[in-house]
Amino acid sequence: MLESMATIDTDVLHEEHGILSDACGLVDRSERGKLALTGAGAVDFLNGQVTNELADLHPGEGRYAAFLTHKGKMLGDLRILAVGENSEGAPSELLLDTERVALQALFDMIRRFKVGYDVELHKRTLEHGLFSLIGPRSREVAAKAAAIEVGAIAGAEHTHISSEIAGRPARLIATDANGVDVLCESSDHDAVHDALLQAGARTVSEQAAEIVRIERGRPRYGVDIDETTIPQEAGLNERAVSFTKGCYVGQETVARLHYRGKPNRHLRGLRLSVPAEPGEELHLGERTVGQLSSVTLSPTLGPIALALVRREAEPGATVSVGEHDADASVVELPFAG
Repeated sequence: MLESMATIDTDVLHEEHGILSDACGLVDRSERGKLALTGAGAVDFLNGQVTNELADLHPGEGRYAAFLTHKGKMLGDLRILAVGENSEGAPSELLLDTERVALQALFDMIRRFKVGYDVELHKRTLEHGLFSLIGPRSREVAAKAAAIEVGAIAGAEHTHISSEIAGRPARLIATDANGVDVLCESSDHDAVHDALLQAGARTVSEQAAEIVRIERGRPRYGVDIDETTIPQEAGLNERAVSFTKGCYVGQETVARLHYRGKPNRHLRGLRLSVPAEPGEELHLGERTVGQLSSVTLSPTLGPIALALVRREAEPGATVSVGEHDADASVVELPFAG
């Protein structure tokens, strides 16, 4: 659960935002949901369940994807990491990382549909710790903590390597904007955490990390998107959806909307005239066109928000917010500085 805006002093948030913008902030995300799939049929099975292509996934690579209902609505999103290598050069294990709110749906989907496949499902949430390094110095800090060259973790998003931090095994995962996630055994959590701080990371709050996420326009499942959302509405097609792969659950709706239709809603940014609260409705004239989801007060941009907004409220439009004497400008994402 995200911290209340009132729990952290504004000056502290501004300082932490500066760390995330100019240096390297450390956020403990060990509570995220984690599963693993093993067995010769793991890749084939999961490829038929998620939106992105996995058939060409090699050890050391990863993909971001969504898993859907048969009507194309999102049950959750996840990161898939190919780990190890079998005798045929294919991954020997798939590590799955998802929002905690989507973990049960992911677990249930796998349990329900893996029948007939050579697949074993393993729980990993409590067994693994997870840290996010965010900011332009993140890969430098991760490399120093692991005593390796920065270039070893300079790959594209979701690429990853096995390494050691403080003598403990750790997996370093490249994320967007030069960030790095560090996956370790739960028993090594404290040792890895301390080593990252010694290498130059500085602890920041989840609330400060949320400001950066909103500024970048990255939707969060369970906050900005949910079981009513189709990936294209959230702007996820480029990151999470393949239109050349074989069949997967929900593919027909997703493909039809992509090739023939226009989504009724789009994830947009809102530049607010005054601070507002999540859930407040947006109105264009007399019509309700959406409601605020993620809301924050950015030290550089002022009050901003994310929302799924009906397409008639195009970028450049001004909408009214809630019942107050407030309005907001609709903008494309990410927010411009």
